[in-house]
Amino acid sequence: MKRSQAFASASGVTIHYQTVGSGPPLIVIPGGLSIAADFDAFASALAESFTVHVIERRGRGLSSPQDAGYSIAVECEDLCTLQRATQATCLFGHSYGGLIALEAARNNALAKRVAVYEPGVSVNGSIPTTWASEYERLLAQDRRLDAFVEFAAATGPARAKNTPRCLLKLLMPIVMKRHGLRQKLDLLESNPREHQEIARLDNTYENYREVSADVLLLSGGKSGLPWVAVAIEKLSAVLPAVRVKQFPNLNHFGPDQTGPREVAETVRTYFTS
Repeated sequence: MKRSQAFASASGVTIHYQTVGSGPPLIVIPGGLSIAADFDAFASALAESFTVHVIERRGRGLSSPQDAGYSIAVECEDLCTLQRATQATCLFGHSYGGLIALEAARNNALAKRVAVYEPGVSVNGSIPTTWASEYERLLAQDRRLDAFVEFAAATGPARAKNTPRCLLKLLMPIVMKRHGLRQKLDLLESNPREHQEIARLDNTYENYREVSADVLLLSGGKSGLPWVAVAIEKLSAVLPAVRVKQFPNLNHFGPDQTGPREVAETVRTYFTS
């Protein structure tokens, strides 16, 4: 049974997290525009072998909001506080959550194994931020769906970039379930802040030589995101202990949407081997 818990981070803010299962502790870090509940199926699959703690990152649910001083450093602070409280030596992060996991694992003696699915590591500007000014203009006008479409067209796979924005706007409510779309729209303010941190960390992948944990790099063969391959390539070259696996039939949302049990089984095997 899933249970909700909370802790006070070192900066004094309140961070909530969801816990399920029993066994060795494991922490899951959701990515951008995602909440802890998106990983229910993934966590449930892992809960057969682990006590799974899914952190509700700042700006989501009952956790404290992202304030003007937001940075990935405070995300790492939150994660490491939860890690110490649970004594979790295994971390899993998806997308921006994968970037947080890698940053937190630097010089982190408690972290023994880290698995990341398409971590948001930018190389030579491979993860674009040129959409941000128009996006924020649309948000200021409360045109939330238009802002989301602007982001999706600029950062998504080629088919999204090649689709006229007016058509994308019509397709979004059809392709995404109403509740899922509403959730994304409610989280839009966090998006530019998090991508600013991705941009700030552009070309700093050499820092991950400081990760002493074993790392599993995961990706989807149908992701269609051009930055993924170069991120995996660069990380494979600098991480001291690394393995790589691709899921041929999964896209960027493998852990939370298109293949949670498949990804969970690989992660379980890796963390228990």
